[in-house]
Amino acid sequence: MRKVTISDIEYIAMGSTVLGTGGGGDPYIGKLLAKEAIKKFGEVTLISAEELSDDALVVPIAAFGAPMILVEKLFSGDEFIKAFEMMENYLSRKIDAVMPAEAGGLNGVIPFSVAAEKGIPIVDADGMGRAFPRLEMVTFTLHDIPVSPITQADEKGNMNVYHTINNIWGETLVGATAIQMGGSCAIGCYPMNGKQVKKAAIHGIISYAQVLGEAILDAKINLENPVDALIEKASAIKLFSGKVSNVNTKVDGRWNKGVCEILGLNKDQGSTMKIDFQNEFLMAKKNGIPVAITPDLIVLIDAENAQPITAETIQFGTRVIVLGMKADEQWRTEAGLLLGGPQKFGYAEKYTPIEELNKR
Repeated sequence: MRKVTISDIEYIAMGSTVLGTGGGGDPYIGKLLAKEAIKKFGEVTLISAEELSDDALVVPIAAFGAPMILVEKLFSGDEFIKAFEMMENYLSRKIDAVMPAEAGGLNGVIPFSVAAEKGIPIVDADGMGRAFPRLEMVTFTLHDIPVSPITQADEKGNMNVYHTINNIWGETLVGATAIQMGGSCAIGCYPMNGKQVKKAAIHGIISYAQVLGEAILDAKINLENPVDALIEKASAIKLFSGKVSNVNTKVDGRWNKGVCEILGLNKDQGSTMKIDFQNEFLMAKKNGIPVAITPDLIVLIDAENAQPITAETIQFGTRVIVLGMKADEQWRTEAGLLLGGPQKFGYAEKYTPIEELNKR
């Protein structure tokens, strides 16, 4: 148990954007909401899953929608409180703690604003250890925890509660309504007791995000190499360095889909890399050969300022470094690969761990 300060939010947001592997939304608005809530209501208590009582009620609170739309359609902050309060009303009991659904940039910090306003702790855990584009792609699904009830709210005041027959239908129905809401909304989902969180969640993810954020930001302050510092703390593999030569992006429903092409520089001169994404980076190929495959993490870093780049903000001509990181072991199981592996996204390539692809 510890208090999270406003300065901690900067580190957590930076590290969450790294873990978001291109998705999870730009953290800027989330940081503003979290910082303002902490200023107004006080610091948030971060607790481990093990500190929860087995019968505690824990609810992930998240932004839901296409990250590209979030660049122009901003959240007010009230949506998340409404999604929270709707869940309490529907379940007829007080929520004891919140947690992030995923470790993505925006969604890594949004729950802090709710925790501060409601005066409850946030659990140092999530359901992905990274970001994924679909609502059912969480470790909670691997443990047969239902997504329902789901509460949904938008900035206009529209609100819904869903009870779906399975987690995939949760994605289908909430996704369809989110499009009508303008492409984004706030949700509460996967209400769990403390015992379920201890078993099903990926533990320590907020603290890990802070460690990664500190590696980057403190290295800058100390005039050290922030990319090297990040690689060391994340046990990451440097996959490629180059310049963005082409980006093809389209909004398909609530997803940003596309391909980023990179021309090699320095040691990678004469080589090319292509990164496929659907909100998150899913496949990286160097000279046509896979070097990183979902569910392992692909991280795009701006070589000039060591800022992690989200898929919707990739720009032509940017000099970048591509890193790869191992996914949590839950994703490397047979069930995990069925849920978050390459076949889930229609790829012919089979999953090979990133350390195996890059042995040489």
